[in-house]
Amino acid sequence: MVIPDLAWAILLMVLGCMLVVLEVFIPSGGLISILSAVAFIASIVIASWESPTTGPVTGLIFAAVTVLLVPTLLAVAFKYWPRTRMGKAFLGDVPKEDEVLPEDPRRALMGRVGVARSKMLPSGAVEIDGQMVDAVTQGQAIEPGTYVVVIEVRANRVVVRPAGKDQRPGNQSAKDVKDMLARPIDELGIESLDDPLA
Repeated sequence: MVIPDLAWAILLMVLGCMLVVLEVFIPSGGLISILSAVAFIASIVIASWESPTTGPVTGLIFAAVTVLLVPTLLAVAFKYWPRTRMGKAFLGDVPKEDEVLPEDPRRALMGRVGVARSKMLPSGAVEIDGQMVDAVTQGQAIEPGTYVVVIEVRANRVVVRPAGKDQRPGNQSAKDVKDMLARPIDELGIESLDDPLA
């Protein structure tokens, strides 16, 4: 039984596909890639010789299939390669999201109580332990001087809500808290300058 030329072309294309995938999983320094390229080229040439009238069209169809099939096979092979034993040995363990993200120093603010220093509609400034922090509320407006508690720190946002009476520090009420500009300079930690004219 004689195998027709088109069957040889299909077999060579399948062989080329298997070699492309094998190149991803077995490092050969490019040798398997060269063999797969030879198989694809031979497949296209044999398909072109199939018959004098339809051969060139068949060869173009095989070339188009090769151009579409090779990148698809490579993408699928590289997607599954990290899951293989060799991929795990080469890449090591894939890091988890919390290992890759930088440590946000604002996470220490979770649960801390501060004072709103500006009207929050819904964003504004909050003073927590003497440090000014940009924050947002959950949607409600908060008046300046109101005690707030940090309920969430996510991405670039510090989310606050009004603090309950049991969360407020000391016996001061929010009305007793002075505006930052009304405080004496000694409380702000700024050294007063001596009068240069004196």
